[in-house]
Amino acid sequence: MSRRDGVEMLKIVPGLTACRLEIQLSENGDGCFADITYSHTSMSSAGDEFVTTFTADYYQRFMRAWETELNYFLKTGSRLTDGSAA
Repeated sequence: MSRRDGVEMLKIVPGLTACRLEIQLSENGDGCFADITYSHTSMSSAGDEFVTTFTADYYQRFMRAWETELNYFLKTGSRLTDGSAA
């Protein structure tokens, strides 16, 4: 079985949402897999709208963009700034 490392964080957007982000890393040859879980809790009607739009399809697009941005940063040491990851 491969080694797994994880981290959790809580992000509060006042009056909107509370988000628990969990990241679990597992070895994969020379790299790793990252299992990402978001748990959003609404704190207002605007938060309700955000949570409603955080669908499985949105999450997949969001994760693909995030993966592209992270890989770019790891290769170059700088951030993507042209919005091409979205």
